[in-house]
Amino acid sequence: MRTGVFFHPEFSLKDWPIIGNKYRNFPEVMRKVLSQEDVTLFESKPATDEMLLRVHTPPYLKEVKQAWYYKGASLAVGGCVEATERIARGEIVNALAFAVAAGHHAEPSSAWGGTYLSCTGPAVAHVCDQIGTRRFAILDTDSHHGNGTRAIFRNDKNVLHVCFCDEDRIEGDGTKIDVDVGYQTNDGEYLEKVRREFFVRARKFKPFMIFHNFGHDTCEGDYGDRGLSQSFFPLLAEEVKRCADEICEGRYLIITHGGYLRDIAETIFPRIIEILARP
Repeated sequence: MRTGVFFHPEFSLKDWPIIGNKYRNFPEVMRKVLSQEDVTLFESKPATDEMLLRVHTPPYLKEVKQAWYYKGASLAVGGCVEATERIARGEIVNALAFAVAAGHHAEPSSAWGGTYLSCTGPAVAHVCDQIGTRRFAILDTDSHHGNGTRAIFRNDKNVLHVCFCDEDRIEGDGTKIDVDVGYQTNDGEYLEKVRREFFVRARKFKPFMIFHNFGHDTCEGDYGDRGLSQSFFPLLAEEVKRCADEICEGRYLIITHGGYLRDIAETIFPRIIEILARP
């Protein structure tokens, strides 16, 4: 078993905030790739309060629990936590975790942009409890700034966070970096910035594992359109996988983020699973 895919049927049943119902035809559209010997489908489980309270305040968690999208968000976080633990324990090498209503805009006590619980925050806290302190790298290629991820890890020197968004900035101890990708770019220019600004830093940082907040809202025609083609996204995953193979024994978790175009999601995610499953 090499690659885990973490999904729950709930994700295909609703119009989720911002991303809509792009998973309506999942997991059926992944049926062929899920039949591969080295790919295993896991049904995501809800995150516990204990997991969520590691990064969110009690009043905020109480508030989010009243929202209609809480079940989906909790399942998304739970899937990310389980994927991280299975990778850390060597049960799988890498994974794709589907997320709805959870992701990089969730701060400890507030959120916006359709993501209301943190995925990477509880995952890192949980795996550190289970296997001890480790260094982690988070690559964010959603179109928008990952303010929540940054807020949660701002003072954590063991987490490298490189966010490809709207400005060039280095914060604090140099492990928190923003990269301006431009209002409009192209596949080659964007990928070269990832190589230069993330791969180089990750090689020096030597993380135990790479998380990837993987938005496709940057695709042409999507709501965060930066001019990237549909073919860019599998190529990006392939290059990051290669980097993970080089620096952290392949430990790599892709978490789905922004983008509402159903045809893009149905095309790129099965292809990305194929890439992750390669030796």
